[in-house]
Amino acid sequence: SVQLPALRACWPGGGSGPVLVPCRGLGSSARSAREDSWLKSLFVRKVDPRKDAHSNLLAKRETSSLYKLQFHNVKPECLEAYNKLCQEVLPKIHEEKHYPCALVGTWNTWYGEQDQAVHLWRYEGGYPALNEVMSKLRQNKEFTEFRKERGNMLLSRKNQLLLEFSFWNEPVPRDGPNIYELRSYQLRPGTMIEWGNYWARAIRFRQDSNEAVGGFFSQIGQLYMVHHLWAYKDLQTREDIRNAAWHKPGWDELVYYTVPLIQEMESRIMIPLKISPLQ
Repeated sequence: SVQLPALRACWPGGGSGPVLVPCRGLGSSARSAREDSWLKSLFVRKVDPRKDAHSNLLAKRETSSLYKLQFHNVKPECLEAYNKLCQEVLPKIHEEKHYPCALVGTWNTWYGEQDQAVHLWRYEGGYPALNEVMSKLRQNKEFTEFRKERGNMLLSRKNQLLLEFSFWNEPVPRDGPNIYELRSYQLRPGTMIEWGNYWARAIRFRQDSNEAVGGFFSQIGQLYMVHHLWAYKDLQTREDIRNAAWHKPGWDELVYYTVPLIQEMESRIMIPLKISPLQ
């Protein structure tokens, strides 16, 4: 290994700033200790103390709901049959009191990834409710057949378990017709609290037209993911509402500070199926 010389500060020639030059006369042990201390200082990073997980700090406390977001990429030739099958089976799960879950919304992607279905479920009671529903569905022969038939129509699928931000609107059924935008953000790890702090203020700029449906962050699946769900009458209304936000003092500043927290982002424009509570 290369041994670094010990350094001391001096002001040669009466200059106003220090210049680092080798120090003479230091013992080898003292010199080694100083070198170790200097090298360690390059890598030591202070950590801000945090007393709780960001899921507890950012999620709604008055409810214990857990959300599941499903993405199904369907074979193009099967999309119509897939939608028909879902419209036959999913309402039975949604309406059956035996299952502590509810279908929040179900859509086909219009702009974005094509031939894709998106489903959002709420589990009343968190993880125990999720486990209860999954256990009961495994014993449901109709659902078992549904999954088998559905699987033959899919190219791929993925899901995430989510919590809802405390400051966002509660996603409740709404009349249509509407189009929906799902904006998904992959944040830099460690920035979820910062994102939440900014959006707790930013959401007030987006309430005038009742477009804010729900805001969620991932717990299982792809982590440090945020999803914002919006409703608009049409694409032009979406454009008008988004442009209007820039004329409100403070919106530009919040966008400026949140953009550096993002690694990737994606926008889907979605059309609800007939069975979707969000129309």
